[in-house]
Amino acid sequence: MIRFFLIRAFRALMTIVLVVTFAFVVLRLSGDPALTIMGPEAPPEAIRAFRAAWGLDQPIWVQYLRYFGAIARGDLGISMRDGQSAIQLVLDRIPATLELTIPALILKLVIGIPAGVYAALHRDSSTDRAVMASAVVGFTMPSFVLGLVLVLIFSVTLGLLPSGGQDSWMHAILPIITMSIGGAGILARFARSAMIEVLGQPYIRTASAKGTAWRNVVWGHALPNAAIPIVTIAGFMVGTLIAGAVVVESLFSWPGVGRLLVVAVSNRDLAVVQCILLLVAATMVFSNFVVDILYGYLDPRLRSNQARH
Repeated sequence: MIRFFLIRAFRALMTIVLVVTFAFVVLRLSGDPALTIMGPEAPPEAIRAFRAAWGLDQPIWVQYLRYFGAIARGDLGISMRDGQSAIQLVLDRIPATLELTIPALILKLVIGIPAGVYAALHRDSSTDRAVMASAVVGFTMPSFVLGLVLVLIFSVTLGLLPSGGQDSWMHAILPIITMSIGGAGILARFARSAMIEVLGQPYIRTASAKGTAWRNVVWGHALPNAAIPIVTIAGFMVGTLIAGAVVVESLFSWPGVGRLLVVAVSNRDLAVVQCILLLVAATMVFSNFVVDILYGYLDPRLRSNQARH
């Protein structure tokens, strides 16, 4: 188990390094922050001074080494736009993002998994078809389209809920629903497929033939064995909590990390963008790492296979 843990930890670290490196190179090659922040009308001397002050006049490999050296010291840079610490700007926005993403994740799990399990237990019924049709509509509809539809219905037409801002708990309802529906549909599909596959296994038929109550068969045999694919997609959703908030926060004018990322990209504020991308990458890698560890406990065969390799 120790070797399994160390291998997964090394892979997680290398993934973060690769993601950060890719983001660093793409950001440097996609445009000049000096022209965006100073403006094309700024004197050439001012632009050159700006580049020198932020190290943008150095070769990209020098900037790269300096960036990773700063990360090793715990320095994630300073915002080119307002001179504040990039990590502090991000940390100030995280609570607002969590106000949306945590309830949205809970709703995904509470709605999606039971709906998928119920559909599997009533396979080919009208209920099954209705649940799956709703799931398909939910996860195929883009979040910005769903958000606009909800605003049109509940804000413009009915006037029941505000269309944006963060003034009260009611302002969070539409963004949370927008972020929940697609994920709930995906979970429902995965849970249904996993349960149908498990329910067709010989040990399920054997347990039923022995006279075990159907409820005990479902809870004691089917659900635990169907957990791995469900844990996989749930872990992916945890990893994309911040990344998934970008569109919704922008749509509903919610002052979170996702909206900050959009503003920072448009302003070419490299330190803030890199800090957010590092946070997103670390969150996704950590959630996948936890899922890998859970795999080892849910299915001991994975541990033994990893040990042999």
